[in-house]
Amino acid sequence: MKYNGHKNWNHWNVSLWIGNDEGLYELAKAAIRHTRTREMAAEYMLSALPTHTPDGAPYSKTSIRAALREM
Repeated sequence: MKYNGHKNWNHWNVSLWIGNDEGLYELAKAAIRHTRTREMAAEYMLSALPTHTPDGAPYSKTSIRAALREM
């Protein structure tokens, strides 16, 4: 089941935060610039982020990678 065009609520929520929070967006851009792949950028971000978004969705490598795919 899709959620607002995303795989699920968790992916949508993580994408929403990364795309709309200035600090997270800047972190994502820097991670993309300084790594070779979106996979590596997602791993970097996962190590730098808390465990959950402010709404309670857990950050995971797959949810972050999905959010970065559109950047």
